[in-house]
Amino acid sequence: MTSEALFGSNAVFIEELYEQYKQNPNSVDASWREIFEQATGGKAPAWVQPKNRIIGVVGADELPKPANKNEKPTTAESAGVDSIRALMLIRAYRERGHTIANLDPLGLTRNMPGSELDPASYGFSEDHNREIYLNGQLGLDKATLPTILKILQKTYCGNIGFEYEHIHHPEEKHFLRERIESTQASIDLSKDKKDWLLESLTEVEGFEQFIHVKFTGTKRFSVEGGDVAIPSIKYIVETSAEMGVDEVVIGMPHRGRLNVLTAVMGKPYAAMLSEFYGNLSMPEGLSTSGDVKYHMGYSHDVDVNNKKVHLSLTANPSHLEAVNSVVTGKVRAKQDQKQDVERSRVMSILLHGDAAFAGQGSVAENFVLSDLDGYRTGGTVHIIVNNQIGFTTDPKKGRSSPYPSDVAKMVGAPIFHVNGDDPEAVMFVSKLAAEFRQTFKKDVVLDIVCYRRYGHNEGDEPMFTQPLMYQKIAGLPRPREIYAKKLVAEGTLSEAEAQKKVENFKNYLEDQYKTAKDYKPNKADMLEGQWEGFERVARGADPTPDTGVDLKTLKQIGFALSSVPASFNANPKITTQLAAKRKMFETGEGIDWATAEALAFGSITAENKRVRLSGQDCGRGTFSQRHSVLVDQKTEETYVPLNNLGMKQAKYEVIDSALSEFAVLGFDYGYSLAEPNALVMWEAQFGDFSNGAQVIIDQFITSGEAKWLRMSGLVMLLPHGYEGQGPEHSSARLERFLQLCGEENIQVANLTTAANYFHILRRQLQRNFRKPLVLMTPKSLLRKKEVFSSLEDFAPGTSFKRIIPEVSRLAADSKIRKVVICSGKVYYDIAEKRDAGKIDDVAIIRLEQFYPFPAHELKAELAKYKNAEFVWAQEEPKNMGGWLFVRAFIDETLEAVGAKKRVSYVGRISAASPATGFYKVHNKEQDEIVAKALS
Repeated sequence: MTSEALFGSNAVFIEELYEQYKQNPNSVDASWREIFEQATGGKAPAWVQPKNRIIGVVGADELPKPANKNEKPTTAESAGVDSIRALMLIRAYRERGHTIANLDPLGLTRNMPGSELDPASYGFSEDHNREIYLNGQLGLDKATLPTILKILQKTYCGNIGFEYEHIHHPEEKHFLRERIESTQASIDLSKDKKDWLLESLTEVEGFEQFIHVKFTGTKRFSVEGGDVAIPSIKYIVETSAEMGVDEVVIGMPHRGRLNVLTAVMGKPYAAMLSEFYGNLSMPEGLSTSGDVKYHMGYSHDVDVNNKKVHLSLTANPSHLEAVNSVVTGKVRAKQDQKQDVERSRVMSILLHGDAAFAGQGSVAENFVLSDLDGYRTGGTVHIIVNNQIGFTTDPKKGRSSPYPSDVAKMVGAPIFHVNGDDPEAVMFVSKLAAEFRQTFKKDVVLDIVCYRRYGHNEGDEPMFTQPLMYQKIAGLPRPREIYAKKLVAEGTLSEAEAQKKVENFKNYLEDQYKTAKDYKPNKADMLEGQWEGFERVARGADPTPDTGVDLKTLKQIGFALSSVPASFNANPKITTQLAAKRKMFETGEGIDWATAEALAFGSITAENKRVRLSGQDCGRGTFSQRHSVLVDQKTEETYVPLNNLGMKQAKYEVIDSALSEFAVLGFDYGYSLAEPNALVMWEAQFGDFSNGAQVIIDQFITSGEAKWLRMSGLVMLLPHGYEGQGPEHSSARLERFLQLCGEENIQVANLTTAANYFHILRRQLQRNFRKPLVLMTPKSLLRKKEVFSSLEDFAPGTSFKRIIPEVSRLAADSKIRKVVICSGKVYYDIAEKRDAGKIDDVAIIRLEQFYPFPAHELKAELAKYKNAEFVWAQEEPKNMGGWLFVRAFIDETLEAVGAKKRVSYVGRISAASPATGFYKVHNKEQDEIVAKALS
């Protein structure tokens, strides 16, 4: 044996393990302990010389030399050395066997072989044939080198490539290793299960080809080439159901969706074919813009071995990977509903394209959330349908990593690469993935290496950009044909029986096709399950129910908010704040913004409805205003007053999120889709940070109901206001949300009183419909006394005010020369200057809710002022804020009351940046706005 051979890439591992063994023999695995003992009789072997040196920098000249070149090791030492060599070889195959596995059905991908898989690298000669002691490794006590290599190559270098040695937890690695090596990475399917698998592939191919013939050239984003992904999903569901799962939420891109809808979800083929005729996918009479067929969702109960499992496919836009956190948010909500704290009853499956999984940052963001307390769902099974192309982009141009799945290593997820033309290998890893998820409640990734038979869509010409790939694909047999031949060859069924399956399914589709043209869906599934009893609100209606709360209940909540256990060591500043808060409830005055919010939260939980608030630093609050979670100054234990109200209540959950907007907002939106009976909120650290989640806002929150008939009551809290903090900490980009308003899809508000904040939050759960609420929340106003409310403003008989009329005593209405309409903080700037100057002929109307626009209330107010001019005042630049949105609404209202003048503008001039970064410039601009509003 040469020292160079032994001290290759494994030197560090051997030395560290032996040093550990010397310190405490029981600290190393029993198999290693026995090898060291057998090799050395309990002494250090000649080839490991402990020194005071840095591990891993050993050179050949540092190793002990034999007394003469004829000196030979003892028999025991030779056996031990052979064992360690063999074990290092085995370890190398476990780690790197995937680099030479047969994964690519096209044969175009070059393997990545390295010397670590060459037995010579460990000192083995070609004629080494004596038995080597393995102590149970690979399920063997002893074996020759050829036997070891044969097993390793079959297990780790066949049609599956495993990556799991990067996992940090030994029990997870042992679980995978045992299942992989005990079966040599193969699955023993029964004759019935093989028949099922062929049937499934037949249906996948048959449906795609049927559409291809009947609706030639129509986009369907075929799954052909990756056909086996469909039975993979089915087998994951089946295995998971056997292990306790009764609900699965699926998210996926457009490719293969039509087959998932029919073959997995159980949507009738006639219904699917009907949509190719252009028919509606929803009952007539529903007000909806709809969406293309390969974006739509579906839910259905399926029978899995006599067990009912509810499947739901989440609707999604073309924006790849955007749906991921929406799915996991839905799963978390369903787990909370079922009190599934073990995360064993509800799970998610996410399908991905290879280019998107590697390229979209939302994938990494979702992995970041996967094991965090407020977002944990017990792991997702990810299926990468690896077409080896992204639209027209080759993998070498689309990612910097060897595999598209490498991002999953950040959370220690095991990764199974598998050849998509070997259906049984795919079933093996599908079952293994489901078992791993259910056992360890962690993410797991299947990388099904396959191809895309056509272009990006069926009208594309892929030969323009990948001629060699598509020449190869043109000559390939289809996955169904490959598997049918395998089953015929092994005698499982005859060729005639295989062909009969094709014919039977084609005949079935012909029957479905005959009824498809006149097929009419009889119901939409939008108001089922948790949504039963809710309604879609009719346009023009905005009921504002009584949202007040009994004063006794409010005081009980208030005193609970201002108390901590006697043993709790609160921060002295918190103690002072709690005393001030207690005084609010003793006097019934001075209820500030944060306290009003806490009263809303507490009263909702007292009605047995859950409250969930998530976002960056929202436990304390960006501006140190909320303090929902108090921290003991000696132990750092936490106390949440809102979960200790001294009455029966639901849970208040406040979560400091990861530093992510896209995934976290998507997660909370998903939660709100599944749970209409909870107040679900996401808070931005500063309002404009929400633009990091613009895809979620545009494609889901503001348009999801119109496209997919999916309601949400999500609340977005976006700190907004011009206080000289610069371009990034001033504007929540109000104008962007207003531009998205239409068909009464969302609510947008900018409030000026603590009580109105209380009422708008409670209103979210008081009506029989749900709409997202976008709130511009204050910063400096959090502590402004004029914003505070009295306890009577929260009592029964009170409700949300969409506008707040002039409240000061001024001249008679007929003598008012100017009416200023505004929203948010600027109201106080203008009102203070007016009152200080004793100006009594300028009235100020506060527009608390921008959308749906309160035309009726505003009309009643504007009608009072017969001789006034009307201005809209705002802090934002003219091309931002509310001006461009409200102008037409206000003018229409003025016209309705017979006013001759139209509204004019007061505010900053149009600008590229939302705000100046210079404080003096800010003050000057702000003063000019106020002066002009009053002039």
